[in-house]
Amino acid sequence: MNASPTSQSQTDSRLNAHVYQAEYARRLNRVLDHIDQHLDASLELGQLAEIAYFSRFHFHRIFAAWMGETLGDYLRRRRLETAAWRLSCDLQASILDIALACGFASGEAFARAFKIRFDSTPSQWRASRDERRLTLVRAAYEKRAKQDSNLSQILSNPDQVNVSGICEDGGSHQPLRKYLMEVNIVQLPAVRVAYQRYIGPYGPGVTEFWRSKVAPWMQVHGLQDQICFGIGHDDPSVTASNKCRYDACVTVSENFVHGTQANVKTLPGGAYAVATFNGPVTAVNDAWMELMREYLPASGMQCDDRPCFEQFSANSALDPQTGMFSCLLCIPVKAL
Repeated sequence: MNASPTSQSQTDSRLNAHVYQAEYARRLNRVLDHIDQHLDASLELGQLAEIAYFSRFHFHRIFAAWMGETLGDYLRRRRLETAAWRLSCDLQASILDIALACGFASGEAFARAFKIRFDSTPSQWRASRDERRLTLVRAAYEKRAKQDSNLSQILSNPDQVNVSGICEDGGSHQPLRKYLMEVNIVQLPAVRVAYQRYIGPYGPGVTEFWRSKVAPWMQVHGLQDQICFGIGHDDPSVTASNKCRYDACVTVSENFVHGTQANVKTLPGGAYAVATFNGPVTAVNDAWMELMREYLPASGMQCDDRPCFEQFSANSALDPQTGMFSCLLCIPVKAL
């Protein structure tokens, strides 16, 4: 029996609404990327509106409605959170250099804003970095590990995964070094990827995002055999959980047409500390913590501003029989 004209019209309207929403997200994510790449610039509203192809007269309201905060509040938050990250990771840069690189006009203005946001002076924040890693950061990631069975397990059937080696609370009884191979400094090439962005708490929401949004999109575009990357842009111990950004990425060719659902960008190449992980899916987050807490401080290296990421094959990353997950943990590094 054929659908009535009314029901067909309603179906078409829903499909159109989905396309329009995806296009809004794609344009606004392009603005977020531009902001992160130009935190030291003035970033005027009109310029950002042009990047998004929206009217400058309405862009502020559109941005606030989509992000849940005004453009000014978002810029201030990203500058302060980026500065907090650099204070902890780039020990050679002066506080003033970090302030200027994050868009503050003076060290005094930066110190005042930082104190209000983190209840700490920039120098105190830098001095307490090790203590913070062992308390706030670890607590945040352990909470995430208990909630999340890892982003990539959605590429298999969870009902078929054997989780007998995993604790009831989501942790692993095995020492992490059992799952981390030797770390090597590797020169990785730049990679062109299509990505979709999730904004919200890391954990089950990201898993559902891969399952319901990204994996079907990959199938439609014939990308299921390509290398995938997972990028968590924000530190949950610094950024509010509902503001955390995660990019689900897949490698694409130069001539790939991404449509309205995804954006395309290049993951930067260069020197990375690369560790091969092979273990229970719930141990990945703790493996990241071990690399940051134990390997990095003793390596003579430090993080730079490029994103950390997990690299894996969508087809073979997860063994559905054992629940073992394989990926590369990649940390962008430079000398101390």
